[in-house]
Amino acid sequence: MPQPLPETPGKLLKSAVVPVEGLHGTMLRVMYVSQSIQHAPVAVTGLIAIPSGKPPANGFPVVSWAHGTDGMADQCAPSLDPASNVGLVNLLLDRGWVVTATDYQGEGTPGLHPYIAGVNAARNTIDIVRAARGLRQAHASTRYVVWGHSQGGHTAMFALTLGPDYAKELTLEGVVAGAPPSQFFALYAYLKGSSFRHYLLMAAGGIHAAYGDQAPLDEVLTPAGVKLTAVLDQGCSGYVAEQVADVNIDSIVKADPFTVPKWRKVLMADDPANIAQPSAVPLLIIQGGSDEQIPVVSTQLLADHLCKIGQDLERWIYPGQSHAGVIGPSSGDMIHWITDRFAGVSNPDPYKPVGLAGIETRTCPS
Repeated sequence: MPQPLPETPGKLLKSAVVPVEGLHGTMLRVMYVSQSIQHAPVAVTGLIAIPSGKPPANGFPVVSWAHGTDGMADQCAPSLDPASNVGLVNLLLDRGWVVTATDYQGEGTPGLHPYIAGVNAARNTIDIVRAARGLRQAHASTRYVVWGHSQGGHTAMFALTLGPDYAKELTLEGVVAGAPPSQFFALYAYLKGSSFRHYLLMAAGGIHAAYGDQAPLDEVLTPAGVKLTAVLDQGCSGYVAEQVADVNIDSIVKADPFTVPKWRKVLMADDPANIAQPSAVPLLIIQGGSDEQIPVVSTQLLADHLCKIGQDLERWIYPGQSHAGVIGPSSGDMIHWITDRFAGVSNPDPYKPVGLAGIETRTCPS
């Protein structure tokens, strides 16, 4: 890694072709420059998949994938397993799209990953599109869509708000946010009593990693809780869940973070429920109707708020599908929606999803 790092977001630092059996194109592992919340340059790793065949005159459109929660340590970086999700990547490559997939800051590079810090992850997700533009063999165009799920859905919501201004040389054509976490005040109470309570420790460590003294750990965690955050850099989310499984949550939580002024400020800033201005970029929210991690009512409340402020959006709820299980039956519909964005179809999109029977749909403006 070069030191000091270049100040240019999206500057490509390293690239290497990685063999992936069955891939309908070429995969490269890359390292590039992005920005922390404090606007400092940071190195980030990720993958870029390039379609086979001749690029169009203006280059291949780009789909930038924002991955879901997998952990916060270096070994959790998705680029370490480039063969995962080949089937889904091929669906995108077959459309003639470059696929970029950031690991996010801190997964695969020094420091703890700033988990659930939305601006940080959104910059990582946009800057890898810039990196693809700097990769001659990628033939990447300036037009892109961000697609993320779970933590990546949260990332996608922040790409929606900052993309057009953060990367003025690119054109963000649309955003797909799968099961994006929001309504943090309610989600905190929900997770505290659930089998996913380890996410709270991850969020505390991640927000502190992003904001430092603006989010001091000892104001929300007990000494035992602060000590326990060491596990975040030792394994991925399954490992963290095991370490927290037998811990009394009240023994590690010192205070509800929404009662602590510094924490309330940063959490409100990182909650998509507090987006104040609509984006000109169209938004699609999808979720499984039986999501066991993110309450379905939370995306309903999010959509209510966004519709009220004038956001162009669609929300599709797939009956009976779990948090992650919704990706399969919705993928064809989402790809159709992305295709329409690149084709310049009107917004809101007249397309109706067909991946399952009985999909609940909502469109704003109606």
